[in-house]
Amino acid sequence: MSQSTAARTAPAARSGVRDLSALVLLAVLLAAGLILNMTLGNALAMTGIKPQFIIAAYALAILLVRGTFAQAAVFGLVSAAVIQISTSIPGLNFATEVAGALTMAALTRLDLRVAGRDVTPLLAAFAATLVSGALFAAAGTVIQGFALETAVVKVPLVAGTAVFNAIVVQALYPALRAALKR
Repeated sequence: MSQSTAARTAPAARSGVRDLSALVLLAVLLAAGLILNMTLGNALAMTGIKPQFIIAAYALAILLVRGTFAQAAVFGLVSAAVIQISTSIPGLNFATEVAGALTMAALTRLDLRVAGRDVTPLLAAFAATLVSGALFAAAGTVIQGFALETAVVKVPLVAGTAVFNAIVVQALYPALRAALKR
């Protein structure tokens, strides 16, 4: 009887360790993302592209742990809490980052290849950033009292940010995966 109880509880205990290690990984990536947002991100904003290294951080975390939808939602909420330090519309990111993280989790389940090369990180990060950014632009425009149609001027900024994040995630993913042996 005690052996069957131990057998049933062991996977749950291991799952808790995995969840904790996933949160630690997210914390490290978010710390790096926040620093990059506040330094390099602000410098690059002068060019018209405002990288969102926080989105890249949770995208990488979801890729590396092959996060479930529940984990992705938590990653999105934690990331949104960090973004509150620098956001222009406090609170909005709680919805937009969860949507972006869930998009990332959905797309990481696919094996997207071009000419035999894995482009899942590239396409998933692009889509996650696009979803998050488009929602932020549209909802933010309405919250600020402007007509939704005026959000169209933000399309190049959102698209440019999505391309930038996609390239960052595609470039970093193989090295981080190898370093973490995942």
